[in-house]
Amino acid sequence: MNDSASRRVRVRAPELVGKGGWLNTGDQQYTLADLRGRIVILDFWTFCCINCLHVLDELRELEERHRDTVVVVGVHSPKFVHEAEHQAVVDAVERYGVEHPVLDDPELATWKQYAVRAWPTLVVIDPEGYVVAQHAGEGHAHAIERLVEELEAEHEAKGTLRRGDGPYVAPEPEPTVLRFPGKALLLPSGNFLVSDTTRHQLVELAEDGETVVRRIGTGERGFADGSAEQASFNEPQGLALLDDGSVVVADTVNHALRRLDLASGAVTTLAGTGKQWMQGAPTSGPAREVALSSPWDVALFGGTVWIAMAGVHQLWTYDPKAETVQVAAGTTNEGLVDGPGAEAWFAQPSGLAATQERLWLADSETSALRWVDRDGSVHTAVGTGLFDFGHRDGEAGQALLQHPLGVTALPDGSVAVADTYNHALRRYDPATGEVTTLATDLREPSDAVLVGDDIVVVESARHRLTRLRLPEEAVRVEAVAHRTQRAATEVAPGRLRLDVIFQAPAGQKLDTLPQALDSARAGGTPTRPATRLLVSATPPELLLKGEGADSDLSRELELDPAVTEGVLHISAMAASCDDPAGGTSRSKTGGEYPACHVHQQDWGVPVRLVEGAADRLPLVLAGLDAGAAGDGR
Repeated sequence: MNDSASRRVRVRAPELVGKGGWLNTGDQQYTLADLRGRIVILDFWTFCCINCLHVLDELRELEERHRDTVVVVGVHSPKFVHEAEHQAVVDAVERYGVEHPVLDDPELATWKQYAVRAWPTLVVIDPEGYVVAQHAGEGHAHAIERLVEELEAEHEAKGTLRRGDGPYVAPEPEPTVLRFPGKALLLPSGNFLVSDTTRHQLVELAEDGETVVRRIGTGERGFADGSAEQASFNEPQGLALLDDGSVVVADTVNHALRRLDLASGAVTTLAGTGKQWMQGAPTSGPAREVALSSPWDVALFGGTVWIAMAGVHQLWTYDPKAETVQVAAGTTNEGLVDGPGAEAWFAQPSGLAATQERLWLADSETSALRWVDRDGSVHTAVGTGLFDFGHRDGEAGQALLQHPLGVTALPDGSVAVADTYNHALRRYDPATGEVTTLATDLREPSDAVLVGDDIVVVESARHRLTRLRLPEEAVRVEAVAHRTQRAATEVAPGRLRLDVIFQAPAGQKLDTLPQALDSARAGGTPTRPATRLLVSATPPELLLKGEGADSDLSRELELDPAVTEGVLHISAMAASCDDPAGGTSRSKTGGEYPACHVHQQDWGVPVRLVEGAADRLPLVLAGLDAGAAGDGR
């Protein structure tokens, strides 16, 4: 047995249980015993979460390279009420091209058994049924692949590795004109341009919203410029008309902005490198040289293209004349904080609509409707935070939405909100401060466009555009309020030890990201430590001590006993680099430097203060918590 295997902590993996059963297995139900002999990677995800979607993409190459030894199992653990609906999970699995088995766990039974605290979390189980690693957040694919290679060699030698086809069974494709369309745009011709997201195409429809005029893109995942027949996209979403008559496209999974020439159908790239932006990367510069992160929507406001950068909880801008990009608002911290753009917090902004004076935005993870004024300050009209949502009309301060993805400016100065997980179209009137419901019985509406006196809604999960007459009277609905199904963590009031566990993967060591970046650019000194921990709370009064940023991944907090419950917002980052003793990577400029990897995660931990409860809060970024392993979890 090699050294890393002998040092590895192993914990017996709990059974996989989910009331919704298994998807992508041809109706076959599985237990862990059925998967014995394979390396199992559990991906705890929820389909609202952009970071979970990033991890799905990170895992694709690993799945392909180790298809005969590795079984990835998505464990779907809902945050929103809508995500607990079985059909919604079925839809999401197809929508995002998930090509591995998925366990639908609406009651979070398996989530609790594995003591998971964040979406996404990856758990690696060895061929003998033991947990050997846990990782929260993004950026772990490289470390997991290295571990997989070690486990393959170790269990091949022991005779405990079983190779062969996995349990994945692809579903039958459905012959609809659109498949989970994302956004729509009314063209000057009167036709509609629709992002046919799951089929990786743009589709131009006639004025009836049904007849196909043309398709743009090959229909396969890819990142290629060229003619309508040659170009390729990867889950495109937002669309906006530029002043020159062309269309800018938010090519979400390619982390890019694309340009469509409506006359010729030619597609070119405006911004992005095709790689995902990570902490430490440039946040401004020539548009084709700066990485983006899951741009979800675009809108022309104040002469520039504003980008809902869902992947990093920010708003960016693209200047078509200078061909540059830069951050316009947001800190990358996830939450709901108003104020100057540089201080505001967002949570997965996913829909934009511009008027002369305001840029409206649907901030999906806080179930909020917000706006940016001409001075760049951020305001909230509806929404209170990450864990409160529902369907409640009335005064905006107490009204509730559920994960809205789209917003549309209406002629009277009000806005319509595609209230996605409530299957409704809502309206907010700034003049009265009231929220009403315009329509219900839609299916995951994700956008809407005005056409005369009608509003055409993108009914994403019904794969169609639906035309509605704007009603004079609002629809009355029974008010309902929800909090996330995720249970609050009970902690003791007073002193609380926060430990973020990070163990550099085998063959790597903790290092500074700037140092690695500088090395690639001709050497330099690190300007930031290898780790960073940022802590805050909602309400702020919950934290008497321990707020702010520091480089230590452990911190002593003090919680106010008078505040009985709230949310701890914790953001952690760690950079690890390949140990030079174990080999180096060659830079594009020809020099050699250790390849570096960023591991990051934001936790929103609901807590309830209870006398006698735990006085330590461990959060696993990468590795295993020794305390949890000791008690068998």
